[in-house]
Amino acid sequence: MSKVSQYISKEPDENGFINWSDEENAIWSELITRQLKCIEGKACDEYMAGLKLLNLPTDKIPQLEDVSKVLRESTGWQCEPVPALISFDKFFELLANKKFPVATFIRSREEFDYLKEPDIFHEIFGHCGMLTNKSFADFTHKYGQIGLQANKKDRVYLARLYWFTIEFGLMMVNDQIRIYGGGVLSSPGETQYVYSGEAKIVPLEVVNVLRTPYRIDIMQPIYHTINSIDDLFDISNMDLMSLVEKAKALGLHKPLFEPKEKLAS
Repeated sequence: MSKVSQYISKEPDENGFINWSDEENAIWSELITRQLKCIEGKACDEYMAGLKLLNLPTDKIPQLEDVSKVLRESTGWQCEPVPALISFDKFFELLANKKFPVATFIRSREEFDYLKEPDIFHEIFGHCGMLTNKSFADFTHKYGQIGLQANKKDRVYLARLYWFTIEFGLMMVNDQIRIYGGGVLSSPGETQYVYSGEAKIVPLEVVNVLRTPYRIDIMQPIYHTINSIDDLFDISNMDLMSLVEKAKALGLHKPLFEPKEKLAS
């Protein structure tokens, strides 16, 4: 998280209000309209119920307080405006205090389809719907508490659990794939890729996930499925640090992708 972002987050005023330009609102409008169609019949019921509660505008970027009000009433969470990139310390500290970090910038048209940094569309549309669900919210909270206490090496293992659940998690419902991970829900390409038959889709086992390398700049070659959102609540009550130790002892799985350097040569 030490890299430099080309984006600069907007500072809210004393009332928490962010003044977005017409162009920024237009980008949000196009993104949300496209993605609502894309996830139809693919997003899990819990996410769709959360989206209904949030009642996000389709013509402009929502104000964080409007989203926070719904989150506070449903699970006690709220949005926290942050710079484009934050440290792991800050990230875990916010989650441990039921504050979801939201970078207050929106992508440029040049990066309309894909950007590496999470913008306000990814954070609000991708994640906040699920944060209205108690099992998901409790899992995210516990994850933050554990990560806050973990050392730097262990956080690398914990990051994989976040990646394959909160970001790229899938659920099997009546033998049908449903999406709950925000990295998929906010990306048309990733949503379609999940259903393409090209990726490996396996049942989630925590130690297996902790051992699975990933890259942020490609379509995911593997996804891990839970059977219901309550599985996340069960995971949050496991002794995750002992599972990290087990994963360390077993070693990492062979990556299902080429390393960056090889791709560049």
